[in-house]
Amino acid sequence: MSEAQNWYLVCYDIRDPKRWRKAYKLLQGYGERIQYSMFRCWLNQRGREKLRWELEKVLAAEDDLLLIRLSNQCVRGIAAYNRPGSWPVQEESHRIL
Repeated sequence: MSEAQNWYLVCYDIRDPKRWRKAYKLLQGYGERIQYSMFRCWLNQRGREKLRWELEKVLAAEDDLLLIRLSNQCVRGIAAYNRPGSWPVQEESHRIL
């Protein structure tokens, strides 16, 4: 049985361009950029904690980081009150063997 996954918003404000680039590259491996300093990531609890741990190694005390778990109800409602394409939805593919 697989671990439950959720959408997370990862928002950051990093004061140093070198640290910003490192965090940006790290986050590209976990999710998709949706705004300048905001990513959306589909993570289980283990993946979230690993990401947080890796980001903490990059960030300094003066930097800000915010991870927000979105409930399924929140994600379903995004299309209703945002511009089209604000939260692209990829259809889950199934493979029949």
